Amino acid sequence: MKTRGTGIVGYNVQTAVDTKHHLIVAHEVTKVGIDRDQLTSMAKRARTAMAVQDLTVIADRGYFKSEEILACHEAGITALVPKCKTSGAKAAGRFDKADFIYDTNTNEYVCPAGQRLIWRFARVEHGLKLSRYYSSHCQQCQIKTKCTPSPYRRVSRWEHEDVLEAMQTRLDNAPDSMRIRRQTVEHPFVALKAWMGATHFLTRQLKNVSTEMSLHVLAYNMKRVMNIMGTAAMMEAIRA
Repeated sequence: MKTRGTGIVGYNVQTAVDTKHHLIVAHEVTKVGIDRDQLTSMAKRARTAMAVQDLTVIADRGYFKSEEILACHEAGITALVPKCKTSGAKAAGRFDKADFIYDTNTNEYVCPAGQRLIWRFARVEHGLKLSRYYSSHCQQCQIKTKCTPSPYRRVSRWEHEDVLEAMQTRLDNAPDSMRIRRQTVEHPFVALKAWMGATHFLTRQLKNVSTEMSLHVLAYNMKRVMNIMGTAAMMEAIRA
């Protein structure tokens, strides 16, 4: 499995768990070492398995990728995924991009000093169309040291940034989202690892490991259903 700059012998298990009963509604075993490209595919699997149209998916910041958030939006899936904290400016004690307010009417940003950063040009970077904004007033700004060591503070905006901003608003209005995520998706993993003895998969090759994981998921879900419904009710439902 490829990881950041290296590789290990292992597999990346993806699960989608419902918040009400903690049942694993969808899962997949992959050989991809990162989660950034898994959000939409797992969300669609979960929606199909649950036979619903409206679905809200909560994931940790390891799943944040602009293209995936957009894909969920276009698929009619509501995503709640916090952004990765990679701001070098904020880490150095300077203004973060979040401190610059975008004005949809004028297509400009307003900086902490009250100056307007106007659109300058657009370019494609890593497959994303980005617009660049900056102000000509930066050189005379009294608080420039709190903003940037460069001659101008440039702010980038993705062409679908409004989708990310809408998601951030949802996150701000639902502060318990990450706590719900931890209590939901981590619960099955803790149980499965305890049953497995925190050991490795017993099989090799992706198809075999996928089968092994499916058996674990089946056993977990059956135990959950027995705890929720009772053994008699579950057996009756199976016979029906």
